[in-house]
Amino acid sequence: MNAVADTPINAEQQLAEVKAITLRQVRATISPVCNQRSLLRTLTGFAVDMLLYLACIAAAVSTDVVWLKLLAGLGAGCAVAFLFVWAHDAAHGALFENRRTAEVLGTIAMLPSLNMYRLWAFGHNRVHHGFTSLSTIDWIWRPWTPEEYAARSPLQRKLYRIERTPWGCALHYLIHVWWSKMIRFNPGQTPKEQRRMRNNKLLTLAFAIVASALAFQFGGGIVGVISIVLLPFIVFNYFIALFIYLHHTHPDIPFFVEREQWSPAIGQLFCSTVVRFSWLMEKLTHNIMIHVPHHVNPHIPFYRLPQAYADIKQHYAQYIHEYQFSWRGMFDTFRRCKLFDYERQCWYGYDPALA
Repeated sequence: MNAVADTPINAEQQLAEVKAITLRQVRATISPVCNQRSLLRTLTGFAVDMLLYLACIAAAVSTDVVWLKLLAGLGAGCAVAFLFVWAHDAAHGALFENRRTAEVLGTIAMLPSLNMYRLWAFGHNRVHHGFTSLSTIDWIWRPWTPEEYAARSPLQRKLYRIERTPWGCALHYLIHVWWSKMIRFNPGQTPKEQRRMRNNKLLTLAFAIVASALAFQFGGGIVGVISIVLLPFIVFNYFIALFIYLHHTHPDIPFFVEREQWSPAIGQLFCSTVVRFSWLMEKLTHNIMIHVPHHVNPHIPFYRLPQAYADIKQHYAQYIHEYQFSWRGMFDTFRRCKLFDYERQCWYGYDPALA
């Protein structure tokens, strides 16, 4: 293929070295203190997120000025994303010894995002964490090949292009995760498990109906529903889609379709990123962008991730993709990471696919 714009990944030697490393070896570098839970820090994180969310909802209800309602809705959407990250840690078993406690509080924290705790945990914990960047199994943000892109219909290609932009990335999570893998999906293996999954969906539906009714009644009609329910949901989808995209997509990070080329250490250490933000942003997002230690051991609580990362970095810094977030860098990643040739381990733009 004669590409006019391609980005080769020159990491063959590094990948061979990482493949020789076991995940157990990487985990062994992490200090034992990083596995210790703090109930105070766990509940403080939950309380801060929930208070921020409720404060934004109260602001949207208390004002009659439309733009202030919408501004409060934007703030609520940010808080919903923070709550979701907290619930995500609970679903990994990182925050509580008792699974029932984790599920109850995790479910509450996920309700404002209209996500289902049990269904999220099933797909995320087993598929994404089990086979990170092995695209035959881990389908989240799986890039198409140039051949796949050329074979799709014009509508499918258009949707793919929209999803892989900063302003359209929310569609990826909304369509491929929320709708396909939660709303339409029931992974229960027994009638009891299927019933529990359905109940999780019904609880989320009930929350959406009740929240919308209350927002309409007390928040100013349709504008209230938009500000209190719909806008936070949209903002959350942008947050989570962008977070997951940046976690594993970078011009220097490959994807795989051959199991023989991949290993757990490659997926968790080499194909996960550490994106640094300001101190405040990292605290609000519960250190989720310090992503390598979370993938190496998802049972580490969010407040221990910086220490765990420092431990891992002492031994494996040369295999870690770390960078400081910038808007320019983010746009550059979206620009360069369009289509992926799994055989050549190379990123392409769209034009070569149609040449």
